[in-house]
Amino acid sequence: MSSKGFIRIIDTTLRDGSHSIAHQFSAENIRQIAQALDKAHVDTVEVTHGDGLGGSSIQYGRGKLSDREALRAAHAVMRNSKLAVLLLPGIGVKEDLHMAYEEGARAVRIATHCTEADISAQHIQLAREIGMEVLTFLMLSHMEAPEKLVEQGKLMESYGATTVYVVDSAGAMVPDQVRRRVSALKTSLGCDVGFHAHNNLGLAIGNSLAAVEEGATVVDGSLAGLGAGSGNTATEVLVAVLHKSGYETGVDLYGVMDAAEEIVRPLLKRPQIIDKAALSLGYAGVYSSFLLHTFRAAEKLGVDPRDVLMELGKRRVVGGQEDMILAVAMELKQEREKSSR
Repeated sequence: MSSKGFIRIIDTTLRDGSHSIAHQFSAENIRQIAQALDKAHVDTVEVTHGDGLGGSSIQYGRGKLSDREALRAAHAVMRNSKLAVLLLPGIGVKEDLHMAYEEGARAVRIATHCTEADISAQHIQLAREIGMEVLTFLMLSHMEAPEKLVEQGKLMESYGATTVYVVDSAGAMVPDQVRRRVSALKTSLGCDVGFHAHNNLGLAIGNSLAAVEEGATVVDGSLAGLGAGSGNTATEVLVAVLHKSGYETGVDLYGVMDAAEEIVRPLLKRPQIIDKAALSLGYAGVYSSFLLHTFRAAEKLGVDPRDVLMELGKRRVVGGQEDMILAVAMELKQEREKSSR
């Protein structure tokens, strides 16, 4: 079979995957996972708190390690892969970028809501100035039409982004929606197009393949699918599917299979499955990292977490509005008490 081209794999186990374990990766966990990914020749490895640089907080959850400690642990064992970080403007600040560069990060993914690309300009420009590759995320891409994403992607490209991502933060899209968004960006931008999926509807692999078929050349995965909600695209499955479909990745398939099975799965406190709560995330179109916060609020107030998620979806909440979870749960409790009187 002749090659259909090279697809760059970026693994997010040590960033997005940390949502699954409440951001409690130890230095040894990070060293083991980073070393395995590096040995398997995964192109890029992303390492930070699940909500990016500066994310360790009361609002987003305290990390076991600081970003500097996590980056230092990963960089010490990496020889082949590029070290990357995530930054959400307003959570991470410019000083965080300098710190990340000092600790060996040479790529940054700068993420904004899919209508707020303009807030990324200063961070993109600084990252380019200090010598970092810049990839950008249009989060919750399902919320806007392809034409709107093109408008926002053009802004990010003009600021200096070398890749613009369609990001299915809620795992809410079906393949046709992915195809239309990726195709629109691919035909309208001069830079690379990437895709990041969540598996809340069971479509992470299918959507990733659809994105690649429409021209995406950078795709994210996470070992064993570790990630918020029902998880991300499983790196080992993604590599297998891409290889069977005729694409090259440069990744050692056995290496990522072993890392997922022997290193990551034993860390899971609960399996990455599409349970009713995760399915509700995808159906409602709610940011996947809201899931654990929703469970806690629902349990505390005695309401159904699915009702909370559905209401959050109706209100089109976005990352940074985690305070709405408790407020919605409280409103639902009050409504239930009124109806029972």
